[in-house]
Amino acid sequence: MSQADLAAKLRKPPSFVGKYELGERRLDVIELLVILRELDADFESFWAPAAITLPDRL
Repeated sequence: MSQADLAAKLRKPPSFVGKYELGERRLDVIELLVILRELDADFESFWAPAAITLPDRL
């Protein structure tokens, strides 16, 4: 899916999504959940692979 496609689903300009990819905008949990919903993805499937590689400490 392109930035423009996701932006349209979120009713935001493409630059809004582009800023996530450039690291100029941080993605909070609520935004993540909304994006996952728009992508027809569920949080558990998204997070499971990441949870395995989490460090023991920050």
